[in-house]
Amino acid sequence: MNKNIPLFKVYMNSEAPEAAADVLRSGFIGEGPQVKEFEKELNTRFNSSNVVLTNSATSAEHLIYHYLKKDRDLREEFTAGYAEIKWSKLLPTDEVLTTALTCTATNWPIILNGLNLKWVDVDPLNLNMCLDALESTINQHTRIITVVHWGGNPIDLDKLKRIVTRAEEKYGRKILIIEDCAHALGSIYKGTPVGFTGNISTFSLQAIKHLTSIDGGFISSPFNSFTRDAKLLRWYGIDREGPREDFRCEIDIPEVGFKFHMNDVSAAVGRANLRDFEKVIGANKANGNYYNDQLRDTPGVTLIPQVEGGESAYWLYTLHVENRDEFVKYMNEKGIATSRVHERNDNHTCTVPYKSSLPGVDKAVKTMVSIPVGYWVTHEDREYIVDCIKKGW
Repeated sequence: MNKNIPLFKVYMNSEAPEAAADVLRSGFIGEGPQVKEFEKELNTRFNSSNVVLTNSATSAEHLIYHYLKKDRDLREEFTAGYAEIKWSKLLPTDEVLTTALTCTATNWPIILNGLNLKWVDVDPLNLNMCLDALESTINQHTRIITVVHWGGNPIDLDKLKRIVTRAEEKYGRKILIIEDCAHALGSIYKGTPVGFTGNISTFSLQAIKHLTSIDGGFISSPFNSFTRDAKLLRWYGIDREGPREDFRCEIDIPEVGFKFHMNDVSAAVGRANLRDFEKVIGANKANGNYYNDQLRDTPGVTLIPQVEGGESAYWLYTLHVENRDEFVKYMNEKGIATSRVHERNDNHTCTVPYKSSLPGVDKAVKTMVSIPVGYWVTHEDREYIVDCIKKGW
């Protein structure tokens, strides 16, 4: 049997090309009505009011760290029930704790903002940040903790928040949690969509994600004050709705910003694809759950457990296998694509200054590998994949 089952594939709603063409024909292709409507639709889908679209999840991360380098008033309560928060700007001695097992998009914005990055080890089984390691790493310099939900598998957010609360009481400083949800759009934690549980979170709408806008991303936040500021910062700091004497010339820019906005072509594609979001997520979850059922107790295979109350969107289906290199070679011969997907970030020349001991990462990268799980994997495909794995390599 000659198979060719890819690890990733772009999903495109049949109406997306025409939606993009309509924008192109309109003569207005920058940030405009499509972006506004896409934000509204995402807010409705995730029961939020504070979605801010950007041209990538990397830009979203960069904007957040830049924002937190200054004193900010985050006292406005919104969805998360936060008490009054007066954020004090990040100091040269402050630290951002993060994971090395992720896409570089998680960590490069930390470094490019001139912040002190500090690695926290991962749980070598579930590949998320090890929360016990986190608690032992937090100190008086910790100000931000950035977590990733590997493959869509939610981290234990309740335990994370308990750890942060204890640290805040101990050191008398506010610590913000940033969730990198690039893998986790559509994941659930105790009945609530991941990324909408009270932290500042970023999402990816890049080509091969569950939901694509060709390229793009967005921020969700419990703070409507942050939302207002972020919409200014994503477009040079200009208030595009504000008064002006000349339609091309802004009156004043209080704070310098970036060119991180999404354009209407991307937004139109994203809106079209959002119509099929439930179908795509449903297929990923069905395939992931099938693997969970069929590969349990398979010799040479260790599955990744989910936290209680967690439901993965399965952007990736990662498992641990013995003799990983032989497994990859065998699966390739069977026409089944595999990959570790992301290289550990701490082994690059550019991250040498942040080097530390990460035994959990060391262990994980020797056995972890991802197999196809997306909407394109048919029932026949997934049965074939399981059969190949059970036969051994």
